[in-house]
Amino acid sequence: MQEIIAELKNANIYQGGALILSDINIEVSRGEFVYLVGKTGTGKSSLLKTLYGDLELTEGEGTVVSYDLKQLDWRKIPYLRRNLGVVFQDFQLLTDRNVNENLKFVLRATGWKDDKLMDEKIADVLDKVGLKTKGHKMPHELSGGEQQRIDISRALLNSPKLILADEPTGNLDPETSDEVMQLLFNISRDYGTAIIMATHDYMVINKFPARTLKTERGKVIDNASVSMS
Repeated sequence: MQEIIAELKNANIYQGGALILSDINIEVSRGEFVYLVGKTGTGKSSLLKTLYGDLELTEGEGTVVSYDLKQLDWRKIPYLRRNLGVVFQDFQLLTDRNVNENLKFVLRATGWKDDKLMDEKIADVLDKVGLKTKGHKMPHELSGGEQQRIDISRALLNSPKLILADEPTGNLDPETSDEVMQLLFNISRDYGTAIIMATHDYMVINKFPARTLKTERGKVIDNASVSMS
């Protein structure tokens, strides 16, 4: 039986007192790749924020990497996030330091202290994304595709069981987008990392098909069919 990495049961998601999504029933297993699609304003971001503890779950049940979302408080959220990786559309790299120092900043922030272990971990994740020679580069010296790979390497630092990717190909040209998608699928397959990826890019979904969740009319539809329309 596959290990369940993220699960919501009969969950209702609120933002600012307004009900955004109701009666959500989904589960994502180890190593599974899942798209999250839906028009702007239909709740994709709210669902992701609930999964990484930015929005409180008050109704229904939810677990993410063995953390009970109903029992989360400010003390537990950092521990939840150490077991998650988050990939952003706009990279969010610190522009005043090189790649190695960007990654070391995250490791220190999540409790790492040994410099030798940190250097080994940084070399490992840069190798996984095919950029092991780029550690001394500043962010502005990298292409958009390379910056997104660094963002993915940052998400891998704490060997997460789950990566939440929010429009990771949104700022990339089609060829670079394909390279990033292949990398994410390889990570999912090779390391058993579950990935939930929010996207508007149906060309990506057609090229790299996978299970699809769709936010629509206040619901989450599992394995929804998507089209270019």
